[in-house]
Amino acid sequence: MYLIVAIASIGVAGLTFFSGFGLGTLLMPLFALFFPVQVAVAATAVVHLANNIFKVVLVGKFALKRTVLLFGIPAASAAFLGAWLLSRLSGMQPLVVYHIASSEFEITPVKLTIGLLMVSFAVFELAPKLDTFSLGEKWLPVGGLLSGFFGGISGHQGALRTIFLSRVGLSKEQFVGTIAVVAMMVDVVRISVYGFTVFRAHFATFDNAAVMLVVTASFSAWIGSFIGKRFLKKIAMRTIRIVIGLLLLGLGVGLGSGIV
Repeated sequence: MYLIVAIASIGVAGLTFFSGFGLGTLLMPLFALFFPVQVAVAATAVVHLANNIFKVVLVGKFALKRTVLLFGIPAASAAFLGAWLLSRLSGMQPLVVYHIASSEFEITPVKLTIGLLMVSFAVFELAPKLDTFSLGEKWLPVGGLLSGFFGGISGHQGALRTIFLSRVGLSKEQFVGTIAVVAMMVDVVRISVYGFTVFRAHFATFDNAAVMLVVTASFSAWIGSFIGKRFLKKIAMRTIRIVIGLLLLGLGVGLGSGIV
Protein backbone atom coordinates (compact mmCIF):
# COMPACT_ATOMS: atom_id res chain seq x y z
CA MET A 1 0.00 0.00 0.00
CA TYR A 2 2.74 2.47 0.99
CA LEU A 3 4.93 1.54 -1.97
CA ILE A 4 2.09 2.06 -4.45
CA VAL A 5 1.25 5.47 -2.98
CA ALA A 6 4.93 6.51 -2.89
CA ILE A 7 5.63 5.57 -6.50
CA ALA A 8 2.43 7.21 -7.72
CA SER A 9 3.14 10.41 -5.77
CA ILE A 10 6.70 10.75 -7.09
CA GLY A 11 5.71 10.15 -10.71
CA VAL A 12 2.61 12.32 -10.72
CA ALA A 13 4.21 15.20 -8.77
CA GLY A 14 7.16 15.25 -11.17
CA LEU A 15 4.93 15.35 -14.23
CA THR A 16 2.42 17.83 -12.84
CA PHE A 17 5.14 20.24 -11.72
CA PHE A 18 4.97 21.62 -15.27
CA SER A 19 1.24 21.35 -15.93
CA GLY A 20 0.09 22.67 -12.56
CA PHE A 21 -2.59 20.01 -12.09
CA GLY A 22 -3.09 16.29 -11.82
CA LEU A 23 -1.63 15.40 -8.42
CA GLY A 24 -4.93 15.69 -6.57
CA THR A 25 -6.93 14.29 -9.46
CA LEU A 26 -4.90 11.10 -9.66
CA LEU A 27 -4.20 10.63 -5.95
CA MET A 28 -7.81 11.04 -4.86
CA PRO A 29 -9.02 7.78 -6.49
CA LEU A 30 -6.01 6.02 -4.96
CA PHE A 31 -6.88 7.28 -1.47
CA ALA A 32 -10.51 6.33 -2.13
CA LEU A 33 -9.36 2.69 -2.07
CA PHE A 34 -8.58 3.12 1.63
CA PHE A 35 -10.96 5.89 2.84
CA PRO A 36 -14.56 6.98 2.26
CA VAL A 37 -14.77 9.34 -0.73
CA GLN A 38 -15.23 12.48 1.39
CA VAL A 39 -12.20 11.54 3.50
CA ALA A 40 -10.18 10.73 0.36
CA VAL A 41 -10.83 14.25 -0.98
CA ALA A 42 -9.77 15.80 2.33
CA ALA A 43 -6.67 13.58 2.73
CA THR A 44 -5.62 14.37 -0.83
CA ALA A 45 -5.97 18.06 -0.03
CA VAL A 46 -3.43 17.67 2.80
CA VAL A 47 -0.89 16.10 0.42
CA HIS A 48 -1.72 18.74 -2.18
CA LEU A 49 -1.08 21.56 0.31
CA ALA A 50 2.20 20.04 1.53
CA ASN A 51 3.41 19.70 -2.04
CA ASN A 52 2.34 23.22 -2.98
CA ILE A 53 4.15 24.70 0.02
CA PHE A 54 7.28 22.92 -1.17
CA LYS A 55 6.74 24.21 -4.73
CA VAL A 56 6.33 27.78 -3.42
CA VAL A 57 9.71 27.40 -1.70
CA LEU A 58 11.22 26.21 -4.98
CA VAL A 59 9.62 28.59 -7.50
CA GLY A 60 7.35 30.99 -5.60
CA LYS A 61 9.73 33.89 -6.23
CA PHE A 62 8.72 33.84 -9.92
CA ALA A 63 5.00 34.36 -9.18
CA LEU A 64 3.42 37.60 -10.45
CA LYS A 65 1.70 39.36 -7.55
CA ARG A 66 -0.97 41.03 -9.69
CA THR A 67 -1.97 37.72 -11.29
CA VAL A 68 -1.96 35.99 -7.91
CA LEU A 69 -4.34 38.62 -6.50
CA LEU A 70 -6.69 38.73 -9.51
CA PHE A 71 -6.97 34.95 -9.68
CA GLY A 72 -6.11 33.73 -6.20
CA ILE A 73 -8.51 35.80 -4.10
CA PRO A 74 -11.64 34.76 -6.10
CA ALA A 75 -10.36 31.17 -6.16
CA ALA A 76 -9.84 31.03 -2.40
CA SER A 77 -13.26 32.61 -1.77
CA ALA A 78 -15.04 30.15 -4.07
CA ALA A 79 -13.11 27.24 -2.56
CA PHE A 80 -14.71 28.02 0.78
CA LEU A 81 -18.19 27.62 -0.71
CA GLY A 82 -17.22 24.52 -2.68
CA ALA A 83 -15.66 22.82 0.33
CA TRP A 84 -18.76 23.55 2.40
CA LEU A 85 -20.98 22.09 -0.33
CA LEU A 86 -18.89 18.89 -0.39
CA SER A 87 -20.55 17.65 2.79
CA ARG A 88 -23.97 18.52 1.33
CA LEU A 89 -23.39 16.95 -2.09
CA SER A 90 -21.60 13.81 -0.92
CA GLY A 91 -24.92 11.96 -0.95
CA MET A 92 -25.88 13.06 -4.47
CA GLN A 93 -27.02 10.13 -6.58
CA PRO A 94 -24.87 9.31 -9.64
CA LEU A 95 -26.36 9.86 -13.08
CA VAL A 96 -25.13 6.49 -14.37
CA VAL A 97 -23.70 3.38 -12.74
CA TYR A 98 -22.08 0.71 -14.92
CA HIS A 99 -19.74 -2.26 -14.62
CA ILE A 100 -16.65 -3.38 -16.49
CA ALA A 101 -15.76 -6.93 -15.45
CA SER A 102 -15.97 -6.87 -11.64
CA SER A 103 -15.39 -3.12 -11.28
CA GLU A 104 -18.18 -0.60 -10.75
CA PHE A 105 -17.99 2.96 -12.08
CA GLU A 106 -20.20 5.97 -11.42
CA ILE A 107 -20.80 9.11 -13.47
CA THR A 108 -21.68 11.91 -11.06
CA PRO A 109 -22.95 15.40 -12.01
CA VAL A 110 -19.82 17.12 -10.68
CA LYS A 111 -17.39 14.77 -12.42
CA LEU A 112 -19.32 14.90 -15.70
CA THR A 113 -19.33 18.70 -15.67
CA ILE A 114 -15.61 18.96 -14.95
CA GLY A 115 -14.81 16.22 -17.48
CA LEU A 116 -16.67 17.99 -20.30
CA LEU A 117 -14.91 21.25 -19.45
CA MET A 118 -11.53 19.51 -19.51
CA VAL A 119 -12.10 17.84 -22.88
CA SER A 120 -13.34 21.09 -24.43
CA PHE A 121 -10.33 23.04 -23.26
CA ALA A 122 -7.96 20.20 -24.16
CA VAL A 123 -8.96 20.56 -27.82
CA PHE A 124 -8.48 24.30 -27.45
CA GLU A 125 -5.05 23.86 -25.83
CA LEU A 126 -3.74 21.41 -28.44
CA ALA A 127 -4.84 23.39 -31.53
CA PRO A 128 -1.66 24.86 -33.13
CA LYS A 129 -3.60 27.78 -34.68
CA LEU A 130 -4.65 28.90 -31.20
CA ASP A 131 -1.17 28.68 -29.71
CA THR A 132 -0.82 32.46 -29.41
CA PHE A 133 -4.38 33.10 -28.24
CA SER A 134 -4.63 34.97 -24.94
CA LEU A 135 -7.61 35.18 -22.60
CA GLY A 136 -6.51 38.44 -21.01
CA GLU A 137 -6.48 39.56 -17.38
CA LYS A 138 -10.19 40.39 -17.37
CA TRP A 139 -10.99 36.66 -17.31
CA LEU A 140 -8.73 35.87 -14.36
CA PRO A 141 -11.36 36.50 -11.62
CA VAL A 142 -13.85 34.30 -13.52
CA GLY A 143 -11.28 31.55 -13.83
CA GLY A 144 -10.47 31.87 -10.14
CA LEU A 145 -14.11 31.49 -9.14
CA LEU A 146 -14.62 28.41 -11.32
CA SER A 147 -11.42 26.60 -10.34
CA GLY A 148 -11.80 27.40 -6.65
CA PHE A 149 -15.42 26.28 -6.53
CA PHE A 150 -14.84 22.93 -8.23
CA GLY A 151 -11.63 22.47 -6.24
CA GLY A 152 -13.53 22.83 -2.99
CA ILE A 153 -16.12 20.27 -4.02
CA SER A 154 -13.98 17.57 -5.57
CA GLY A 155 -10.35 18.67 -5.55
CA HIS A 156 -10.27 19.07 -9.35
CA GLN A 157 -9.39 22.76 -9.42
CA GLY A 158 -5.95 22.43 -10.99
CA ALA A 159 -7.03 21.84 -14.58
CA LEU A 160 -9.37 24.83 -14.71
CA ARG A 161 -6.73 27.00 -13.02
CA THR A 162 -4.14 25.97 -15.60
CA ILE A 163 -6.49 26.65 -18.51
CA PHE A 164 -6.74 30.32 -17.58
CA LEU A 165 -3.20 30.96 -16.35
CA SER A 166 -1.54 29.31 -19.35
CA ARG A 167 -3.18 31.90 -21.62
CA VAL A 168 -2.25 35.21 -20.01
CA GLY A 169 1.26 35.56 -21.38
CA LEU A 170 3.28 34.21 -18.45
CA SER A 171 6.77 32.80 -18.93
CA LYS A 172 7.22 29.18 -17.89
CA GLU A 173 8.87 30.24 -14.61
CA GLN A 174 6.11 32.78 -13.89
CA PHE A 175 3.47 30.21 -14.83
CA VAL A 176 4.78 27.52 -12.47
CA GLY A 177 5.44 29.98 -9.65
CA THR A 178 2.06 31.71 -9.91
CA ILE A 179 0.18 28.42 -10.01
CA ALA A 180 2.03 27.19 -6.92
CA VAL A 181 1.12 30.29 -4.87
CA VAL A 182 -2.54 30.28 -5.99
CA ALA A 183 -2.88 26.55 -5.35
CA MET A 184 -1.49 26.98 -1.84
CA MET A 185 -4.04 29.73 -1.11
CA VAL A 186 -6.92 27.51 -2.22
CA ASP A 187 -5.64 24.51 -0.27
CA VAL A 188 -5.38 26.49 2.97
CA VAL A 189 -9.01 27.58 2.64
CA ARG A 190 -10.50 24.22 1.73
CA ILE A 191 -8.53 22.28 4.33
CA SER A 192 -9.75 24.72 6.97
CA VAL A 193 -13.33 23.94 5.95
CA TYR A 194 -12.66 20.21 5.75
CA GLY A 195 -11.37 20.38 9.33
CA PHE A 196 -14.82 21.44 10.55
CA THR A 197 -16.78 19.10 8.31
CA VAL A 198 -15.16 16.01 6.80
CA PHE A 199 -12.29 15.41 9.25
CA ARG A 200 -14.46 15.93 12.31
CA ALA A 201 -17.17 13.58 11.01
CA HIS A 202 -14.68 10.86 10.05
CA PHE A 203 -12.00 11.39 12.68
CA ALA A 204 -12.05 7.70 13.67
CA THR A 205 -11.02 6.74 10.13
CA PHE A 206 -7.62 8.38 10.56
CA ASP A 207 -5.70 5.76 12.49
CA ASN A 208 -1.89 5.54 12.51
CA ALA A 209 -1.82 3.68 9.21
CA ALA A 210 -3.94 6.34 7.50
CA VAL A 211 -1.78 9.16 8.86
CA MET A 212 1.39 7.40 7.69
CA LEU A 213 -0.15 6.95 4.25
CA VAL A 214 -0.73 10.70 3.97
CA VAL A 215 2.82 11.41 5.23
CA THR A 216 4.27 8.94 2.72
CA ALA A 217 2.39 10.58 -0.15
CA SER A 218 3.50 14.07 0.97
CA PHE A 219 7.22 13.25 1.18
CA SER A 220 7.08 11.33 -2.10
CA ALA A 221 5.39 14.28 -3.82
CA TRP A 222 8.19 16.56 -2.58
CA ILE A 223 10.73 14.26 -4.21
CA GLY A 224 8.76 14.34 -7.47
CA SER A 225 8.51 18.15 -7.41
CA PHE A 226 12.23 18.50 -6.74
CA ILE A 227 12.96 16.30 -9.76
CA GLY A 228 10.57 18.38 -11.87
CA LYS A 229 12.31 21.61 -10.79
CA ARG A 230 15.62 20.28 -12.10
CA PHE A 231 14.13 19.95 -15.61
CA LEU A 232 12.23 23.28 -15.68
CA LYS A 233 14.87 25.25 -17.60
CA LYS A 234 15.05 22.54 -20.27
CA ILE A 235 11.32 22.56 -21.05
CA ALA A 236 9.78 24.99 -23.56
CA MET A 237 6.41 26.64 -22.84
CA ARG A 238 4.93 25.02 -25.97
CA THR A 239 5.95 21.62 -24.64
CA ILE A 240 4.28 22.44 -21.33
CA ARG A 241 1.07 23.37 -23.18
CA ILE A 242 1.12 20.07 -25.08
CA VAL A 243 1.50 18.20 -21.77
CA ILE A 244 -1.37 20.27 -20.36
CA GLY A 245 -3.57 19.48 -23.36
CA LEU A 246 -2.90 15.75 -23.26
CA LEU A 247 -3.48 15.56 -19.50
CA LEU A 248 -6.69 17.58 -19.85
CA LEU A 249 -7.93 15.22 -22.53
CA GLY A 250 -7.06 12.06 -20.62
CA LEU A 251 -8.38 13.24 -17.27
CA GLY A 252 -11.46 14.78 -18.87
CA VAL A 253 -12.44 11.51 -20.50
CA GLY A 254 -11.63 9.62 -17.29
CA LEU A 255 -13.75 11.91 -15.12
CA GLY A 256 -16.62 12.20 -17.57
CA SER A 257 -16.84 8.42 -17.94
CA GLY A 258 -16.59 7.81 -14.19
CA ILE A 259 -13.34 5.85 -14.42
CA VAL A 260 -11.40 8.46 -12.40
